[in-house]
Amino acid sequence: MFWRMAGLSTTSPVEAILDKENFTLEELLDEDEIIQECKALNTRLINFLREKAQVEQLVRYIVEEPPEDAEKSQTFKFPFIACEIFTCEVDIILKTLVEDEELMNLLFSFLDSKHSHSTLLAGYFSKVVICLLLRKTVPFMQYVKSHQEIVKQLVDLIGITSIMEVLIRLIGADEHMFSSHKDSMQWMEDTDVLDMIVDKFSSSDSPEVHANAAEMLCAITCSALPGLAAKISSPSFVGRLFHHALEDSRPKSVLVNSLSVCISLLDPKRIMLGAYHMYNRQLTQGSTITANPETVEGMLESLGELLKLLEVSSVETTLPTTYGKLQPPLGKHRLKIVEFISVLLTVGSEAAEKELIQLGALQKILDLFFLYPYNNFLHHHVESIVVSCLESKKAFLVEHLLHECDLVGKILEAEKNFKLTSDLSKPTVAAEGRSPPKIGNIGHLTHVSTKLVQLGNNNAEVQAYLQENNEWTDWHANVLSKRNVIENVYQWACGRPTALQDRTRDSDDDDYHDRDYDVAALANNLNQAFRFGVYSNDDMDEVLFRIF
Repeated sequence: MFWRMAGLSTTSPVEAILDKENFTLEELLDEDEIIQECKALNTRLINFLREKAQVEQLVRYIVEEPPEDAEKSQTFKFPFIACEIFTCEVDIILKTLVEDEELMNLLFSFLDSKHSHSTLLAGYFSKVVICLLLRKTVPFMQYVKSHQEIVKQLVDLIGITSIMEVLIRLIGADEHMFSSHKDSMQWMEDTDVLDMIVDKFSSSDSPEVHANAAEMLCAITCSALPGLAAKISSPSFVGRLFHHALEDSRPKSVLVNSLSVCISLLDPKRIMLGAYHMYNRQLTQGSTITANPETVEGMLESLGELLKLLEVSSVETTLPTTYGKLQPPLGKHRLKIVEFISVLLTVGSEAAEKELIQLGALQKILDLFFLYPYNNFLHHHVESIVVSCLESKKAFLVEHLLHECDLVGKILEAEKNFKLTSDLSKPTVAAEGRSPPKIGNIGHLTHVSTKLVQLGNNNAEVQAYLQENNEWTDWHANVLSKRNVIENVYQWACGRPTALQDRTRDSDDDDYHDRDYDVAALANNLNQAFRFGVYSNDDMDEVLFRIF
């Protein structure tokens, strides 16, 4: 605890300024301790800053570009300090701003199309607006409702990420905002904000605009007003998305980001989970996604046109790599199409599954899997597709994989020819003058093969099909079984895996005996290291201490 003692207390520089007869706002903004004093609710300082003239000047620092000949403090420091004063969330200062229409008009003048929108000021603007939205929700939403052109202005600037964050909260895609102030935000359902956002796919060629528009729509699919959520999942809206995605004249970023929205419509939780967790969820839980059947039907109408793009790369150039060259690379758009198909199959829609079989989608995707043996993103999605088909236990899907797609034959062929080809007609070619490396999808083939064996144990038809193939039987007995034993990390005698098993002892002595390393082996390794000069005599005691 610190004790205030006479003669030792120091006066804040802010207080020294406030003690002057005549002082300016700039003098306070130039003082480093002003934010600390605001947070401490310094009464004299708050009473000065709450005045309309001071609030207006603070807003001007945030929304108006400084003159070219302005000093650095006016260009950088004052806007930052002004933003921080508002985000200190001093109620009386926020009240002065939000309850004065002239000041609110000045704040939102930043969105005017004639205004310059620097990234720096856009960040300050968004922080202040979000602060008002969170702390003064009701009067703020009343102001926006009476000035609905603000919504359009925000959409027009959606390419600026900080502006997009404002829009996400404003339309109720922020779960906390929607749950706490549902009545104040209900009017947003009657606006055409969704139409304005999706039209950005056709009116702009900027990849940043497409990405932010897609993120907005994905956020709405996860948490939004019921009216907006129903509209975005309607077949007509999905049809508009695919219409923009499949336009020949549009950049490929439109296709990639439109499909991201479709994926989010099928699986809204996907956007809130990392790719690794999504991948594990798909492989371990099977078809766990429940999607609106009408939404799925709306996607199937354009599925044929979409699958045609799997045969076309957006980049017709050669890409050199460490293992050889790609001619052409797979491309983001084809990867996104495969991801979309993998999510579509997890929905469990029989109509979608039959449509994919009829269009030959699974065959095309499996071909890409073997043509691009080093694209791990592709391999994850393809493995998810195969596992979804096998775990669905639908006879027509399994038969299609085994017979029309010849899954077993392709696995065996890849296992026999496990080195990268030098065939110039293939998209992935080994580097000249080097020994061809091993293909990089063997691990995924092992997972798929193991899943096939597990399915055969519970399905007499699959078991009979596998046993009829002598090559498969021999490979399973001599290669796959041994590989699974070797790669079973939970049987290793070192490292963390065995430590993850349930422990039944708690004492230090029992914990010592329950460790997953061999002390004798470690001591032997230490002797070897010492013998070859890894450790000096001076280091020996310290090393022994750390081990034992």
